[in-house]
Amino acid sequence: MLQIRRAERGDIAWIAALEKESFSLPESEAAFAEMLGKADHILLVAERDGEPIGYICAYTVCRESDILTVAVAPTARRSGAGRALLGALAEALAGDSDAIFLEVRVSNAPARALYTSMDFVEVGVRRGYYQNPKEDAVLYKKEI
Repeated sequence: MLQIRRAERGDIAWIAALEKESFSLPESEAAFAEMLGKADHILLVAERDGEPIGYICAYTVCRESDILTVAVAPTARRSGAGRALLGALAEALAGDSDAIFLEVRVSNAPARALYTSMDFVEVGVRRGYYQNPKEDAVLYKKEI
């Protein structure tokens, strides 16, 4: 069974390892540990049968939230974990935020399809946003 919960200190090493596996310029373990202690940040973990399979992190400023990073373990992709993380994040932010923003590589068609299916709307492009390889980012927004 899939469950979403707030991250704990014991999750940080696993989150950082999945981040490193998933992204060319990953956040560090220290950065995730720092996020865990900030009141304006939220870090959620998806678990299936007690094992972590994904995470999402966002921060909120002036009633606008930005997803910093989201990843699902390769063996758990297309299992609903990403959708569940996004839904749980929107629910958790609903009283404190009016909108959620995120950036995604223009070439990441599966993620873009997921965001669109969850009522995120394309609102712009950030030219040369990503490195290794260099690529534009599509900016999405969801009203909550």
